[in-house]
Amino acid sequence: MVSVVHSVAAQSDDQQSLQTLTDGLGAGESERLASALSFAREIYADASLGNGEGIWSHALGIALIATGLKLDADSRVAALLFAIPACDASAAERIGERFGTEVKELVRGLTQLHRLRPVTREFVASGGGSGTGNDKNAQDTRAQVEILRKMLLAMVEDIRVVLLRLASRTQTLRYYADAPDEQRSAVARETLELYSPLANRLGVWELKWELEDLSFRFLHPDTYRTIAKMLDETRLEREQFIATAILRVRDELAELGVTAEIYGRPKHIYSIWNKMRKKNLEFTDVYDIRALRVIVESVKDCYTALGIVHNIWSPISKEFDDYISNPKSNGYRSLHTAVRCPDGRSLEVQIRTREMHQHAELGVAAHWRYKEGSKQGAGDNYDAKIAWLRQLLTWKDEVTDSSDWVRHYKEAALDETIYVLTPQGRVVDLPRGATPLDFAYRVHTDLGHRCRGAKIDGQLATLNTALKTGQRIEIVTAKQGGPSRDWLNATQGYLHTKGARVKVRQWFASRALEETLNEGKAIIARELQRLGQGSANIDEFARRVGFAKADDLFIAAARNELNLRQFQTAVRGEQPAAEMTPEMAVSLRRPTEEAKGILIVGVDRLLTQLARCCKPAPPDAIEGFVTRGKGVSIHRVDCSNFQNLAARHPERVIETEWGGAEAEGVFASDIVVDAHDRQGLLRDVSEIFAREKINVIGVNTQSKQGKARMGFTVEVRNLTQLQRTLELIHDVKGVVAARRG
Repeated sequence: MVSVVHSVAAQSDDQQSLQTLTDGLGAGESERLASALSFAREIYADASLGNGEGIWSHALGIALIATGLKLDADSRVAALLFAIPACDASAAERIGERFGTEVKELVRGLTQLHRLRPVTREFVASGGGSGTGNDKNAQDTRAQVEILRKMLLAMVEDIRVVLLRLASRTQTLRYYADAPDEQRSAVARETLELYSPLANRLGVWELKWELEDLSFRFLHPDTYRTIAKMLDETRLEREQFIATAILRVRDELAELGVTAEIYGRPKHIYSIWNKMRKKNLEFTDVYDIRALRVIVESVKDCYTALGIVHNIWSPISKEFDDYISNPKSNGYRSLHTAVRCPDGRSLEVQIRTREMHQHAELGVAAHWRYKEGSKQGAGDNYDAKIAWLRQLLTWKDEVTDSSDWVRHYKEAALDETIYVLTPQGRVVDLPRGATPLDFAYRVHTDLGHRCRGAKIDGQLATLNTALKTGQRIEIVTAKQGGPSRDWLNATQGYLHTKGARVKVRQWFASRALEETLNEGKAIIARELQRLGQGSANIDEFARRVGFAKADDLFIAAARNELNLRQFQTAVRGEQPAAEMTPEMAVSLRRPTEEAKGILIVGVDRLLTQLARCCKPAPPDAIEGFVTRGKGVSIHRVDCSNFQNLAARHPERVIETEWGGAEAEGVFASDIVVDAHDRQGLLRDVSEIFAREKINVIGVNTQSKQGKARMGFTVEVRNLTQLQRTLELIHDVKGVVAARRG
């Protein structure tokens, strides 16, 4: 008998709920809501959420809030079915067939967003949301809170999911108001840090005020009661006061032919406390506990409305601000005034044109921006998208076809950035397309260098997998080692972000420098050992030959840029060969007829060296360039390096020529051979070098897809010998071209 009575009562409640839920909907949508109501009650039965609230009552509460926000039928159905996937997997599979794809996707989005709950709860519970001051920890905390807010929006493809999530949090706080427990303080902190700012940015003022007031009540019950007592009136009475004030101002304006939109509401308790705390005010100094906003058509009407307000009530001195004549730095324009009513209560009034209102609500001067102190970073269009979303929330009441604003919502999806989680629950933002390697380098450079694998949501994944918002990333590392050169191969897709690529290149550059230094140290050590100076002061020898420090000496030795004869002289303590200076170069640019030109091997003790970049050989046209500490470097006239140096420092260029008998020595030269690859090709070319008695001091060969390119560095006596050798190589079977490098 008891179960029958309970069933009848439930049916009666469902009928009343259905009447409310179907407000403003057509017959077909009402039938779908009725079906969802029945389906959800059957699945949920007496199941409860983790906090003890019944799933059915929570789902119904979300749906009723969604109805109050005038959301579409799909949103209301999805609210009723939000917990179906957690309660019955088989029933979740039928959502799309029974209620449509839109509802299925909304429910999926709510389920996905629920995955963020442990992260946000853990962050706020650890004190993450209570950072104050200007220290670095506080700044990091504020940045992490902001990125968590962005992640809430980015985790869903449809902004209606966020609105339903806000409705769910509102319903949770309503439950805690009737059934308090130890969890509600943590939920309240999380709400103030994450959810109420989102409601504010989205313009969902009804939910924002309720979320803040209930959270404040749970966190500071004594202060809440004190402020409520000071107000000395019920919320209903305050709203009636505002309604009366609106009627009076509208009537006065109408008599003067001014059309205005006037609205207002009482200041909620959390906002009063926040203003008192931030500005160090007493309750009696808060003049905007009740406020009106007057929106008119022109600037002239703004001042007309101001005169009427000051005529109806007594203005409070020092509480008038003319931001129309003197706009704020962010472009905000409006008239602000506060007046005293006959009963002694204060009233704040803001007056602006529609254009000013549009800018204030959607532009850089939007209410949430200067209230929360957020700043827009370079390249960050998140704020612009929030403005777009707020605009959509305004439009939805004017659009007859709900599918139109649903489409607009989807177009405004925050899809340029993804938000992923570290194993500790910290949120990291990355550009869409980023990989686990990008994530590793964003967290720490050393973590990226030692990265050898990754787990995404506990499953092993390749390092070039594109990440998605909401995933938890764990990096598998080696104890030591560095990156792979394959990571820089764009076709393999390991790195998406520029910062990560730069760090990898820097690692290889530092390794190359380290190898060069070690090679140079070995060369210098061998030379010192040969000269019997194994324990010598390297820094002193480096300065003697013109280097600022020993490392520069080592690098020059490794790169074959060190004149060993000059170094040997410095080690022995002998008088060093004369170093060429720019002043000497000027005098040598006009040589006498008796000693015209600079000899390659040297004139007296003048240091000279053949440039490694172009490897000149007789009878190449040559020029000399005076270096710092290394004498004269001899280049071919057509050498691009020499031309660049000469353009920057023309005063260092000196005329040179091959010096007779000295030109009978050997000179290094590069030879490049292109050929069709075949067995024995390298042997045949090498035989020519042997027949011509040419010493090969360097070889580099590459073969790809049947094509071979061989590079040789050889020692020749002059260009005649080099040219003859090139002709012989060209006659080798398979050779396409042979030329000087």
